[in-house]
Amino acid sequence: MRSFLGMAIYRLLLPGLFLVAFPAWLVKMARRGGFGSGLRERLSWYRTSLDYEPCAAAHLHAVSVGEALLALKLLREWRKADPEQKFVLATGTATGHAVALENAPDDVRVVYAPLDFKWMVRRYLNRFEPTQIVLVEGEAWPNLLQECNRHAIPVRLVNARVSPRSKRRYRKFAAWIRPVFSLLDLVAVQEPEDAEIWNELGVPRDRIVVTGSLKFDPGSGARPQPRAEFSEMLAAFGSNRPIVLAASTHAGEEILTARAVREASSEALFAVVPRHAERRTEVRAALEAEGFEVILRSSFSQPSTPSNAVFVIDSTGELRDWTAHADVVVIGKSFLGTGGQNPCEAVIAGKPVVFGPHMENFEPLATRLASSGGCLRVETSENLAKTLRTTLAGGPSLDGGIIAARAALGLHEGACARMVALLRA
Repeated sequence: MRSFLGMAIYRLLLPGLFLVAFPAWLVKMARRGGFGSGLRERLSWYRTSLDYEPCAAAHLHAVSVGEALLALKLLREWRKADPEQKFVLATGTATGHAVALENAPDDVRVVYAPLDFKWMVRRYLNRFEPTQIVLVEGEAWPNLLQECNRHAIPVRLVNARVSPRSKRRYRKFAAWIRPVFSLLDLVAVQEPEDAEIWNELGVPRDRIVVTGSLKFDPGSGARPQPRAEFSEMLAAFGSNRPIVLAASTHAGEEILTARAVREASSEALFAVVPRHAERRTEVRAALEAEGFEVILRSSFSQPSTPSNAVFVIDSTGELRDWTAHADVVVIGKSFLGTGGQNPCEAVIAGKPVVFGPHMENFEPLATRLASSGGCLRVETSENLAKTLRTTLAGGPSLDGGIIAARAALGLHEGACARMVALLRA
């Protein structure tokens, strides 16, 4: 009864929620270049002829850029085990869609995932007839799960994890959402501690498997690699300068880190990759108000005063390889935000990592990395300059810490292959 009532309330409220969110969604799509990218696929309207659609494929659903990159990592590993497997990669945002189009193999159909209206989901399923749907980290929409259940299409959730904030919220409404999550055929969780909450939320224990993290698996997928194009850009700021890269920053962290770098070293070049590239104008204005000359990656030009210039890398999907050029990587959303961003690409690249007190979304791994000595946790932003000065100086203990940090990621070695084995079973 509760399941029926819950779905009825959800379907009643969904149109209203969509109308409220629609204007902000349009603005976001405009900023991220979504128009002209096939957005009407979100309404299950397609330009491609049905005769050319890949039916009976495995569908990987990835919300945005990070999830799309993880889905591609999983796809490549899956192809090694089964070269004949067909795939459709469905994304939820324009930036995720662009990254998927740029990086997916030519024979992989990239589409937008349908909005969770019942008739849109049905059109999507009837058109593609997927053999299974794999949700990469989320999102488990009620109508999608229920329609897949009716069509006998298994839905698996991989790299599953619930943040502390989401855990508290889910537990409040556990009685209402258990019928939805119970429709999941498999949940591959990152840590043993994650299994309990998924069972509380309605997933039977025999459908929960601890695989490790797709994000943290150092043994599969592309590793950070220097690019000649990036080296040429960095050379314009002066040769042999140490580079402090702030990765996936949120509002205010660009200024905070730029000041710390300036205080820590007069020789260091500050480069920053904002979490959302469309913030470029805001970030540029803030840094120029601080007295810096700002060079944008998107409209690169020779700095007139290299010693006073900062480099804003306003690109999407390039962060992994930028870390290969850094001497120190500072993790965003860990100082002025909550939850933190992924430190693992920098660790895999063999770089010392600095993050703030807020890495909740990456626990318990963040604590393991800090204990290794290769990742330095700064409890207050005031201590960031001092920590950067120490880190730029280097030394044997830091080198040993970097090796130990890589070893800490070894706990997740093979996670991608374990997920593929489960999905192929």
